[in-house]
Amino acid sequence: MRHALIVLIAVPCFAILSHSQTADELIAKNLQARGGMEKMKAIKNIRMTGRFEGGGGFTASIGQENARPNLVRETFSLQGMTAIQAYDGTTGWQVQPFGGKKDPELMGEDDLRDVLLDADFDGPLVDYKEKGSTVEYLGPDIVDGDDALRLKVTLRNGDIIYDYLDPDSFIEIRREVQQFIRGSQRDKVFGLGSYKPVAGVMYPFSISQGPKDHPDAQTITVQKMEANVKMDPADFMLPESLRTEEKKSGIVGVH
Repeated sequence: MRHALIVLIAVPCFAILSHSQTADELIAKNLQARGGMEKMKAIKNIRMTGRFEGGGGFTASIGQENARPNLVRETFSLQGMTAIQAYDGTTGWQVQPFGGKKDPELMGEDDLRDVLLDADFDGPLVDYKEKGSTVEYLGPDIVDGDDALRLKVTLRNGDIIYDYLDPDSFIEIRREVQQFIRGSQRDKVFGLGSYKPVAGVMYPFSISQGPKDHPDAQTITVQKMEANVKMDPADFMLPESLRTEEKKSGIVGVH
């Protein structure tokens, strides 16, 4: 009975302490753990190359370039072909040769939602109010058997991100994304680990992703990441062949 009492007293301590913190206090600790705002804002662009594993021995080479304020270009290379998805700050476009489409095309809403998340240069917690988001601290939680602190980020478009912070380091260890598209909900889970510094800022070099019932269906291992490198702005821009099409259709990107 005595030992049981000790356990009962000890268990709520983490919950009591963690509940006393506010969302903004946790965000401040997270940003400091990542390297601090000064170092983060000093990074103007970043380039990553890595290895994608989809299970069953399926592997591919991937790349991603991000530039401020919200430009992104992602590549997926396999068997001599390379798929491209990009966002130029206004419009999303892609090249999908694996589906037999070698010409650039405008991106549909489903794919654009994912690319917009990747285009957020500093992540959803940084300057969240300026982005039109709200953040709530939901209290302590458990991730793979370990304690975590759970933040709920509601984006301007209504999508929701749950960020789980390690209670000791305040670094993100898990991210759950809920997207609401045409009346249906799409859930994705990301595991974040193996953090390393790049230009003084911590980035995850190991990322797992998948649906809630299989969160580690795919893994990404970052092989190289560089900051403030030479990039060609044209690589992000909407290809000339699509500019006329965009004007005719009246399609515009999501800001």
